[in-house]
Amino acid sequence: MTHAVDIINARVPGYAQLQGIRIDLHGQISAIEPMDRFIKKIPPANLQIINLAADRISLGGVDLQINGALGLAFTELQPTDIDKLQNISEYLWQRGIDAYLPTLVTTSVENIQRSLGVIADYMQQQTTSLPTAQVLGVHLEGPFLNPQKRGAHPAEYLLPLTIPYIQQLLGEYARIVKVITLAPELDPTGEAITYLRSLGITVSLGHSLATATQAEQAFKLGATMVTHAFNAMPGLHHREPGLLGAALVHPHVKCGLIADGQHICPTIIQVLLRAGCYERGIFLVSDALAPLGLSDGVYPWDTRQIDVKNGTARLFDGTLAGTTLPLLVGVQNLVRWDLCDVDTAIALATTVPRQAIDLPTIQLGTPFHQLLRWQIKPDSQELTWKRLQ
Repeated sequence: MTHAVDIINARVPGYAQLQGIRIDLHGQISAIEPMDRFIKKIPPANLQIINLAADRISLGGVDLQINGALGLAFTELQPTDIDKLQNISEYLWQRGIDAYLPTLVTTSVENIQRSLGVIADYMQQQTTSLPTAQVLGVHLEGPFLNPQKRGAHPAEYLLPLTIPYIQQLLGEYARIVKVITLAPELDPTGEAITYLRSLGITVSLGHSLATATQAEQAFKLGATMVTHAFNAMPGLHHREPGLLGAALVHPHVKCGLIADGQHICPTIIQVLLRAGCYERGIFLVSDALAPLGLSDGVYPWDTRQIDVKNGTARLFDGTLAGTTLPLLVGVQNLVRWDLCDVDTAIALATTVPRQAIDLPTIQLGTPFHQLLRWQIKPDSQELTWKRLQ
């Protein structure tokens, strides 16, 4: 940067008062202080001032569950698709996403291994200096899922949850797998979760019929997340709380939420948010499929087809397959439906996903180009955002 920047009168997540933020000549945050102290600082020469007038500021979103975009499913990656991955990363950046985990749904071990190889090659090439969403690693959603809760995942590729099968699946790519979704009841010994945690992989429970007891045992072994709460698992029951009930009362477990209005109706989203203590236990994911960024229509999905209407994708038997809405639409929906306050809604897509995989939030050294400015129109629930640069 050729000049320093002072951002003043900003509402910042985790700070009670209006804050001043100084951006240094390296394009990084060098100070965050309450305005009454910030205005006493001696400004550098050639200073640019951005007055947010009490608008909110945040980092961009982090999407921990996204299956593809711009017509490309991550399970179908080929070695020649590096440029397509770059296009997706640029597209997600334009949609307010700083980073994401390409999610590989259940398919053959060969397909998963091929996709892991392509993503590993891409991660070696990507640079943090470009305005593009960063691939942080991979989320494996399967193939260790309960057949009775597999949803749209093909039954023929589901595998037993054992260490040998995990080793076969990961191959040489364990280092880039950040999250794996599994059904804990498939391994009564608990050895699989212990092994995955020893590799530094975050374990998320999902596509499961686990009882509360089985879920609690998985949490004791180190599982810390739940994949798309309420979907592909039993609902809450007053005598059998199940996996979801056990997760919502656990202080160290966070549940992913798809806030498109189709996977969970707004009333139950509100129940989930309250039960999970909002940003303590809930974070937003998109669960977006390959047609993200494309118009509604019929698209291929592995060997089948999905019908996309108004941003919702279903198999032709009616099974819900996913959405084609970007992550920050979920933030806007929560505010529009009046399910939580604006600061909480923003945090669920920006701060909490980072916490779920141990990434830093806004701090000294944060790049200026990652900052979003959020505005809500007076007398309405319309929330908008834009990058500060």
